[in-house]
Parts: sequence; structure tokens; C-alpha cells
Amino acid sequence: MSQDFEFRRFLVSGRVQGVFFRVSTAERANSLGLSGRARNLANGQVEVVACGNQDKLGLLANWLQQGPPSARVDAVISETISEELAGELVPGRFLTA
Repeated sequence: MSQDFEFRRFLVSGRVQGVFFRVSTAERANSLGLSGRARNLANGQVEVVACGNQDKLGLLANWLQQGPPSARVDAVISETISEELAGELVPGRFLTA
């Protein structure tokens, strides 16, 4: 695995559920060639787990700051996580749960 490959977890808060945030995130991440998933949390946040090239993860992080047009993003918390914490990911695919 190259040094520029990493696993990241993002917690996105605001009006991010019921506004196609997960689907739009998956479309953006797939266009960047990232693997991962996006899912709604019970507290109203969206959790995004992504892995891939650091530069492409940075592009996803920037996109998450705004999200799709119908969303309102108040905050994005980002952390680097281990492969074990990322869980099962489908290589080359970004999914929604």
C-alpha cells in the first residue's frame, strides 16, 4: 500500500438527512475512485467512511463542506482511522447504507 493511501471518517452535521446527501456523496466519491460508504446516524448526522489517495480524499472533504444543493452543512469532523476501524469496504466502490 502506498504512503498516500489512507482511511478517513467524516461526521457531517446540519440538514444532511432526507436531502440526497448520501447518494450525492457516493456519486462524488465514485467519480474520484474512492472506496467507502455513507450512512445516516440516529443523531441526524451522516457518517462517511472513505479510503483512497490522500489528494482525492481532500477533494471529497472539500465537497462535504457544502454537499448537494438541498443540504445545509454546519460542520464536518474528519479523522484518519485504521483499516480495521473502516470495516468491510468494497474495493473501488462507494456505497450508501
